[in-house]
Formats: sequence, structure tokens, C-alpha cells
Amino acid sequence: MAQILPYLLCSALYAAVAVVLARAMARPDWSAPLGRGTLHLATALPLALHTALLYGSVFAGGQMYLGVGNSVSVIIWLTVLIYWGGSFFQRLEGLQVFINAAAALLVWAPLLLPSVHPLSHIDLPAFRAHLLISLLAYSLFTIASLQALMMAILENRLHGARLPAYLQSLPPLLTIERLLFRIIAMGFVLLTLTLISGMFFSEMLVGQPLKFNHKVVFGILSWCIYAALLAGRRIYGWRGRLALRWTLAGFLALLLAYVGSKFVVEVILHR
Repeated sequence: MAQILPYLLCSALYAAVAVVLARAMARPDWSAPLGRGTLHLATALPLALHTALLYGSVFAGGQMYLGVGNSVSVIIWLTVLIYWGGSFFQRLEGLQVFINAAAALLVWAPLLLPSVHPLSHIDLPAFRAHLLISLLAYSLFTIASLQALMMAILENRLHGARLPAYLQSLPPLLTIERLLFRIIAMGFVLLTLTLISGMFFSEMLVGQPLKFNHKVVFGILSWCIYAALLAGRRIYGWRGRLALRWTLAGFLALLLAYVGSKFVVEVILHR
């Protein structure tokens, strides 16, 4: 019970921030710096608690545990952190409603899917850099997929009922779309570095640069999908629903490559 309470508090704080943000943006005085600044600081509370929970879960007993639960929690933590930092420079509150709501659910992942085995080779600085780059890549693609879903909802609501207040505060669709492709481009660079460094460690540890398991296959597939999307955008001007479908397809492949492989090994095979 004592272990559940901090997670319950963190989840409740994330949910509260999402609800308060959505309601605050409906008020006429929302643009006042004091109101916006207070809610920005409020986001720091669940983020700080999430940081403490992650540190205790990932670095338990002097080892490093990065199983499926901790990985999901780290990715959503980085996503919240990136959006929270960006909100001081751009109007991202409407997007933060989605992010905080997702964090309220995913913060439970380490408790529901605890890590069993610690990571090996963590003493190597290059391997730690590989982990950091890969987690940043997954976080950027998580942001891109959430933004793509939000754009799909926004585009659909534009042709139907009146938009909720927190969606009305968002920048124009074309501006969000440009931001989406910048995020995808940055994530693509980091994913490329992840695959290259992964081949290096595979060569060093098992004697072959590519071990064709389903993690590698889906990782390469996601790289190909994002490469095709960026090329299609550059050459043919892909946008709208076509671009959103490719974005979500790439994220699904990436999810199967990383989280899916860990889930199969740890939860189903218990290895």
C-alpha cells in the first residue's frame, strides 16, 4: 500500500493539471501572464514526483533496470518534460492537456510491469549514450504521434461541432503540421544514431552487426517508414491525413520494436 500511494498522488496531480488547464483556457482572462505562469509551475509538481519515482525504480539496489514498465514511464516523463520546457516559449497548453492526461495513466507502468533483470554493460559510457539517444528518439516520436492524433481530432472537429476551449487555443493546423515534421526530422536523426550505435554494440557483444530478431526488423521498418514520410514531404509535399497515417504507422512499428520486444521477453516469456 505504501508503494502505491506515491504513484496514486503523481497520477492524480497529472490528471488535475490536465483538467485545470482545460478549464482555465475557457476563461476570458486565460492569457494573463499570472494565470499561465501559475499553471506552468503546477506542472512541475507531478513532474518532480515522477522524477523521484523513476529514479527509485530505474536505479534500484545500485543496478539499472529498464524493463518495459520503466521504459514506458521514462518516455512519457521525457515527453512531459519537453512540452513543459517548450511551454515557456510557445503556447502549448492545449497540447499539454493531452500529454498530462496520458502521463496520469502511464506513470503506473513501473508498478504494473516491474523490471526483473538489471541491464548489463551499463558501466560503458558509449552504451549509456546509446540508451539516452534511443530514449530521446522514442520520446520525440511519442510527441509526434500524440500531436498527429490531436491534429486528426482537430481536423475532424473543424468540420463538425464547435471546438473545445483548449483546442481553440492551439496554433493553426499548418503551423502545428510544420512543427510535427520538425519533431519527426529530429527524431529520425536520433533513430538513425540509435540503429548505428546498436549495430556497433551488437558487433562488440555477439560478434555480428545485425542479429535479425523482431526488435531489429521492426526498428528498421520504422526507420524506413519515417524516411519515406520525410522524403514524401520534401518531394511531393505530403500533408494532411496521408502524413498523419504514415506518422502513426512509423510509431506503431517503433512501439513493436522496443516496448513490444521487452513485453514479450519480460511479461510473456519471463526472461
